[in-house]
Parts: sequence; structure tokens; C-alpha cells
Amino acid sequence: MDLMAALAADAPVVLVPGARGVIPCGFAMALPNDFEAQVRPRSGLAVKFGVTVLNAPGTIDADYRGEVMVPLINLGAEDFVIRRGDRIAQMIIAPVQAAIFRVEESLDDTERGDKGFGSTGHSLG
Repeated sequence: MDLMAALAADAPVVLVPGARGVIPCGFAMALPNDFEAQVRPRSGLAVKFGVTVLNAPGTIDADYRGEVMVPLINLGAEDFVIRRGDRIAQMIIAPVQAAIFRVEESLDDTERGDKGFGSTGHSLG
């Protein structure tokens, strides 16, 4: 679902280049246990203006009951104005699988092994 800015009609928010802001969405929700909401950037805002969700993807836990708000950052070169009703992010609801961790003395071998960044696609160098 699209998340929209719940700002007063006469109070837009201006994010200057490099600035961060937390934008209210005007609603709260109660998610079922074992679910989360994931807040993600809108690709158009990111590509056209350099505006993205600061902690993408953001997670809203099932026990949170406050207003949904989106932390945005302007990585672009120009001021970005957010007005009431602007679509600022996207949200999906997803199940969460609880993990059980255990300590192991060694890990099984794979073809990739400990090769890190860029080892399965484009080289970083």
C-alpha cells in the first residue's frame, strides 16, 4: 500500500539536500503476532529526486501501536517539498518467521565460501 503524508494543508515539509525528516502518515494499526510491516522507498522519488526511506526497509513490529511515520532523507541536489497527501513510501505486511540460533564449531563449504561483496555479480573493483 502507498503511505501518504498526513501533514496540515498549510504546513508542507521542505527537505533540503542532505536533510532528514520524519513524516507522519495519520494512522496507527495493530498487526497480528508473527507479522511485521515493511516500509520501503518509492522508486520514482528515489530516481527522480534522490529521496528515499532512511532505514530502508523499515520495520514496524506487531507490538507497536503509535502513529505510522516514515523517516525520509533527501540525497538529491535540490530542495524536496512534501505536501499533505503526497505518496512518500510503500508498505507491505509480511509474516515473520522466528529463528532459533545455535553455535556451531564449523560451517559447511559452498562454492562461494567467504567471498564477499561483488563475488556473485559485478565486481566492486
